[in-house]
Amino acid sequence: MTLPLNWQKSSFSGGAAGNECVELARSDRSLLLRESDDPARILPIAPSSLAALLQRLCADGTGQL
Repeated sequence: MTLPLNWQKSSFSGGAAGNECVELARSDRSLLLRESDDPARILPIAPSSLAALLQRLCADGTGQL
């Protein structure tokens, strides 16, 4: 049985219409990323790969993405 996807928006999302944000959901096998303005384009990603990506983005020392 497949669980329904519960998309969550990033707390760093901006934009007046609220459409410019990254969303994350958990599927049976991986995490899923998408942009809210293009919800049909979904990127499956392993949790360890997402953690590595976030660490790399924060590596500039500011602690912010």
